[in-house]
Amino acid sequence: MVAYQDFVALCRGNSEERGQAAHLAAKAFLGHTGPADEHAALYAALIGFLDDPSVKVRAALAYGLLHAAEAPRPILLALLQDSAVISRAVAQYSPALIDADILGLIRVADTPMLQAIAMRERIGGRMAQALIARGERPVMLKLLQRPDVPVPVDLLAAIAAELGILDAGIRGALLDRRDLPATARLVLVEAVAVELTGARIVKGAVAQKRLERIMRDATDTALTTIGEREACGGRAPYAVELVSSERISTRVMLHAVVNGHVLFFADCVAELCQAPRDKVFTLLETGSRAALNALLARCGLKESVRNMIARLIFLARAADLADDVAARHFVVTALTEELIVEHDGTIPPELEEAFAYLSEQNVTLARRAARGVMSAFAGDARAEQPMPLMLEETRLALPAA
Repeated sequence: MVAYQDFVALCRGNSEERGQAAHLAAKAFLGHTGPADEHAALYAALIGFLDDPSVKVRAALAYGLLHAAEAPRPILLALLQDSAVISRAVAQYSPALIDADILGLIRVADTPMLQAIAMRERIGGRMAQALIARGERPVMLKLLQRPDVPVPVDLLAAIAAELGILDAGIRGALLDRRDLPATARLVLVEAVAVELTGARIVKGAVAQKRLERIMRDATDTALTTIGEREACGGRAPYAVELVSSERISTRVMLHAVVNGHVLFFADCVAELCQAPRDKVFTLLETGSRAALNALLARCGLKESVRNMIARLIFLARAADLADDVAARHFVVTALTEELIVEHDGTIPPELEEAFAYLSEQNVTLARRAARGVMSAFAGDARAEQPMPLMLEETRLALPAA
């Protein structure tokens, strides 16, 4: 316990001693449980330290109040307008300040102050929008890397369209956020594919045509995977936006079924034929060939395309395409062979693109299935058995020359 006379002596000393007095007064105010007049006297002492000419004293005062939720807001607001080292610390750490106290400061703050605010423990949606509106990349990146900071989805989509396509750091932070809109995520994935295709290290390692096939397949997989996740969450607008922007082609529909993304496929079909999703899913699961053809006809597909997709759906019903690569390979192989037999080896022009896709998938899935077989074989216990000994060869006696 510090006697009042000792406290007064510290207040009349040099800057270091006055700083000790300010810090003691702050701690005493926060921990005070006595009479109200004593509490008021401590509050008056804190107010007096705000006018001290030494930044060390005011910093000691701020340090004593910095992490206390019950710290007096008027004093903190005054410290928020103090020198940079004090104001940044108060803006970053003080839980007693609310968003409204800082919003006005954001409009005129410099980059270090904005960075300090962006590292506050709690940041509301309005503050996040105000910080992002300043357009400072380090601040924006810091906020996007924090999943606890709420950012409106329309703002995330705008950032993805304006900055995420070209800025790899911003793009990575956006892709890590679970609240990123599905269409914006697809835009960023496509931007990644473009960047990889143009990277010298990638172009030098993979032939151009094969690289294009790999990236096209990866983009289609991302499109349908995002769609399946949205469909599982009951969010159909993703499929609606893709259909309205004419992004749903025969290739995409085939890719969705082949990879087991049936909920996304059902959403696309429901949107194309303007039918309830539950009814579409029931037909896809148990409908007859005639019912499937009628459903696909309402989607505007040609007869040959309808027959091919209906045949693929029938093959997919008996296989686990979501997790079994070998089952995918079997289904694609069976469909390809049926198309060849049905058309006597002459694929119609309207099926050429789809047939080329199936052929690409056949090779890709064959490689992946073969890798799974070899790894399973290598892990088999019988593979640890020793190789049988070879019998010693009988040497032939050659006649002398």
